Amino acid sequence: MSDTPAVQATRRQFLQGSAASTLVIGFALPQSGRAAVGPATFSPNAYLRITQDNRITVVCGSSEMGQGVLTSIPMLVAEELDADWRLVGVEQAPVSAAFNNPMFGMQATGGSTTVRAHWEPMRKAGAAAREMLVAAAAAQWKAGTDECRTEASQVIHRSGKKLSYGALVAAAASQPVPEAPKLKDPKNFKILGKPTKRLDSAGKINGTAKFGIDAQLPGMLVAVMARAPQPGAKATVVNDTKAKAIKGVQQVISIDSGVAVLATGYWAAKKGRDALDITWDLGKLAKLSSAEVSDKLREGALNADAVAKDVGNLKDAAASSAQTIGAVYEAPYLAHACMEPMNCTAWVKGDEVEIWAGTQSQGPAQGILSQVAQVSPAKVKVNTLMLGGGFGRRFAPDFTIDATVLSKISGKPVKLIYTREDDMAAGFYRPASIARFEGALDAQGQATMLRVDVGSPSIMAASGFMKIPPNGVDHFALEGIDDNPYDIGSSRIAYGRVEPGPQVWFWRSVGHSQNIFFMESFIDELAAKAKKDPFEFRRALLGKQPRYKAVLELAAQKAGWGTATPAGVSRGIAVAQSFGSYVAEVAEVSIGADGTPKVHRVVAAVDCGMTANPLTIARQIEGAIVYGLSAALYGKISFKDGRVEQGNFHQYPVLRMNEMPKVEVHILPSTEAPGGIGEPGTPPIAPAVTNAIFAATGKRIRSLPIDPEALKRV
Repeated sequence: MSDTPAVQATRRQFLQGSAASTLVIGFALPQSGRAAVGPATFSPNAYLRITQDNRITVVCGSSEMGQGVLTSIPMLVAEELDADWRLVGVEQAPVSAAFNNPMFGMQATGGSTTVRAHWEPMRKAGAAAREMLVAAAAAQWKAGTDECRTEASQVIHRSGKKLSYGALVAAAASQPVPEAPKLKDPKNFKILGKPTKRLDSAGKINGTAKFGIDAQLPGMLVAVMARAPQPGAKATVVNDTKAKAIKGVQQVISIDSGVAVLATGYWAAKKGRDALDITWDLGKLAKLSSAEVSDKLREGALNADAVAKDVGNLKDAAASSAQTIGAVYEAPYLAHACMEPMNCTAWVKGDEVEIWAGTQSQGPAQGILSQVAQVSPAKVKVNTLMLGGGFGRRFAPDFTIDATVLSKISGKPVKLIYTREDDMAAGFYRPASIARFEGALDAQGQATMLRVDVGSPSIMAASGFMKIPPNGVDHFALEGIDDNPYDIGSSRIAYGRVEPGPQVWFWRSVGHSQNIFFMESFIDELAAKAKKDPFEFRRALLGKQPRYKAVLELAAQKAGWGTATPAGVSRGIAVAQSFGSYVAEVAEVSIGADGTPKVHRVVAAVDCGMTANPLTIARQIEGAIVYGLSAALYGKISFKDGRVEQGNFHQYPVLRMNEMPKVEVHILPSTEAPGGIGEPGTPPIAPAVTNAIFAATGKRIRSLPIDPEALKRV
């Protein structure tokens, strides 16, 4: 029997307790009083170093999880610096308030914010350095700064004289740092908006790129945990005799979230974990089932009374309508299914803590782990390694907390690794949700009324660092519905919070991921009821929304909407705005004799404002479509007798290579402020596919994932 003590502190308590120490509201360009770091280095701010060999290093405070920030952030700096791109490199920043995300007020990566949050600060960092270099050169030439220009990492006098940035390092370091450097007119951009190869690609190809799971320390133990099956579940009896008999097993430690086996290697730790004999008290969720979850969500939607939007007069609109329609939509819990297993290496050394992890939340981690280890935040060092997929999952603190707790108790550096099954059952799911719709049409087939009632758990409440506002509306539960773009005179949108029990969390595109499926499917239902073309019906309702309308029209045009399709193939369309970007998608779909949908082609049009790297935009839209298609076709976390039924990819499939459709991405030129791009491609794909299925079969898909049994040919 194990006699090791349990650590009685929940993840939520740690997260709540850390909020005050990690949230720094506001943003200023970090600067040192003098611009020098050393005699051979010019560093006018926290983001930039230039050395005498002309090398330029940009320091990136955001996490790289495949979305390309280790290239886009340097592009922002290099553009205003007028740098020779061939001389630009990048490194990951340490945890520091200097690298706070301006939109979050903390150092964290999520919400498709990196480029749009840093668009101006990073450009200012480059522009300030450029002005200092010009001032240094002008002083050396005894000329005016207006006689000089910059190009390809050189200051050039109008006489033709040139000085490289490297040659100006020492002189530039003595210049005052400009408080308001002048930024370029976007029409003069030479780097931003141009297709650019990623700076991190070579390391990923040749194996030198370091991901969280690659961390190695001398004397390190590897931990695998038997995790509590549900929040609130407790291990009442732990028999670790067989586990300790396995060669390589060093310790068995019980903590709040489960029982960990620490060993000299992963396989010994896993075998030891599998040999544990644990009796769990599942508490109030012991009988939890997916049917019970659906019942609770339906009740939440029926009793939705937190009103987010109420305009016009629903009763009069319904009474004077020519036709009414109602529908109920449902979406399940979803796992993030990151390809790299969740992991963190932690080393608690006296009053210091150091972790190595692929994390999306360095700033919060510093505050949380300082409380875990009972040290000051300044004594917590976070080494951010690359992430093998994030999708919001690596914003959660569980894996960093548990690794730190285990290191503190064991006295050794510990690498905690989740198996796929561990992560599937660890919670942090996309919320399940039910939405009840009512709509009305006038005699001309125009939509005149919309009512939506949503029943869903609250991400805001689960996060620990947000509060549900006084009106009771969780923003994430309704986003994409309460701010829908359609010009419908009478509208009421309401939220009914219900908490079936499983932990919910941010998932790629958050509430938009299910709500755009709901909303765009019902708009399609209205179009069908009005006997109108789905594209034309939407366009008529978007007269006051030019950016929505533009992407809708471009996607339809590029897909050949209204033209003939190959035999057996039908088209569906959907449009959405999320994270400041507008995306419309057209899916071309056929249905097999066994009812299995086949997506042949997806045409996407995107307006994400001014762009950093078009190559990244295209790849992020493609990846978001893969992610959303996987969820639409297969994704579901279900429960039986209080436990998750899915374990690995045989029970939670993702899209295979042979299932991948051809994807075309068309980017609208724009002078609008930048929007996000990591997530906006996901929301429209499910409704585009299900709307195409309706066009092909006349059968409306109102719940996900798509069930081929319902589509079998008679």
